Amino acid sequence: MAVTFRPKTETEATPDWPALGAETVRLLSEYVRLDTTNPPGNEVAATDWIARVLAAEGIPYKLYASDPTRPNLVATLHGDGSAGGPLVLLNHTDVVPVEIDHWTMPPFGGLVKDGYVWGRGAMDMKGMGVLELMTLIIHHRLQLPLRRDLTFIAAADEEAGGAFGIDFLDAAHPELLDCAFVINEGGTGAAEVFGVRRPVFHVCVSEKGPLWLRLVTTGTPGHGSVPHGDSAIDRLLRAVARVTSWKREPLLTPEVGTYFDRLYAAGILPSPPTPKLLAALAEDHPRIESLLTNSIAVTSLRSGVRPNVIPAQAEATLDVRLLAGTNPERFIDELRATMADPMVRIERIFMSSTPASPTDTPLFSAIERAVEACVPGALVVPSVATGFTDSRVFRRRGIPAYGFIPLLVEPEDGGRSHGNDERVSVDGLGLGLRILHATVRGVCG
Repeated sequence: MAVTFRPKTETEATPDWPALGAETVRLLSEYVRLDTTNPPGNEVAATDWIARVLAAEGIPYKLYASDPTRPNLVATLHGDGSAGGPLVLLNHTDVVPVEIDHWTMPPFGGLVKDGYVWGRGAMDMKGMGVLELMTLIIHHRLQLPLRRDLTFIAAADEEAGGAFGIDFLDAAHPELLDCAFVINEGGTGAAEVFGVRRPVFHVCVSEKGPLWLRLVTTGTPGHGSVPHGDSAIDRLLRAVARVTSWKREPLLTPEVGTYFDRLYAAGILPSPPTPKLLAALAEDHPRIESLLTNSIAVTSLRSGVRPNVIPAQAEATLDVRLLAGTNPERFIDELRATMADPMVRIERIFMSSTPASPTDTPLFSAIERAVEACVPGALVVPSVATGFTDSRVFRRRGIPAYGFIPLLVEPEDGGRSHGNDERVSVDGLGLGLRILHATVRGVCG
């Protein structure tokens, strides 16, 4: 697809990047202080805050909710439509729980210290939410011309599957999701990849499909002083042990293959991405193994009421992530055969799968140009997310949706999303704002 770049007009105002960067840090510090841990969510605290920011700028917005405590906010700046359908800047307002004893910084303090904004959601994904919010505000303040609508969507409940968020909007207000392109979470910039110091910006075009399962076993209850051979817990532990020791064949999907091919072409990988090389990389990088296999994580075990009671039931939850093209029913059949115990029941909790987004689009080209303009020599590569995001709803509709958080992350910060002492660099926020703004201008201006 041929793409024509439209340069900035002579009359287009230039943003004051130092001031806007400082404003971005201040807003994120405020936003992180709002505890929107899911469960229970309480995303109304976030949408109330966003609404106040938008109202102060004179930007109209609307709220949509199936539960008044869990609304979704939508704001649109209208363009002339000459470039086509809207660009959606998508983010979510909920965050995952924290293990407070393992944090050295207050998770909901919004502390700005040592060049970072600290707190739950700083990376996933209130930081990106503020970058998108500021991009909308900049366009409104400077009255920048738009050739397509620019829509900001702050959705609830992403961390728990989206029932109150994107899935509700898709079912009850599908017209809100009619657009040409989406920018969402999924990929970030990495200052170092596989030990090579070169900035690489990952644009997620696909993601593994979530398949959340519950294993349930029953057995004979009794007094803890008289163990017997029909314990629900013993049966469950045997099944879980078989699952965790199950060796599955690696598979190189087309999207993952393209990612590694690009890294090799750029000199980041020392040789072509053969199974042997990838297996060696996977030993030191668990994410690589996840990109090559249908991964299984045991995320909870539940049973028992008292120390001296053998319970009648035990259950475990599995977070399974399937590679593109994997048949979920066939996988469940293989899982059942691996456990080799008909007394273990498999229940489905949540399942989703979506196609990949193409890269021959005006938005992907705009991302490449924006990154090159802001970080000369950086590499932009399509990649696959090991997690799942709200982009799945748009990809099911055939709408290109890219996971692109334009932050340049150092190795020591790469694992902080969903982890302890989550943080985002102050300088990174300033750079990210410039990249996102340039991307939006490239496809909307």
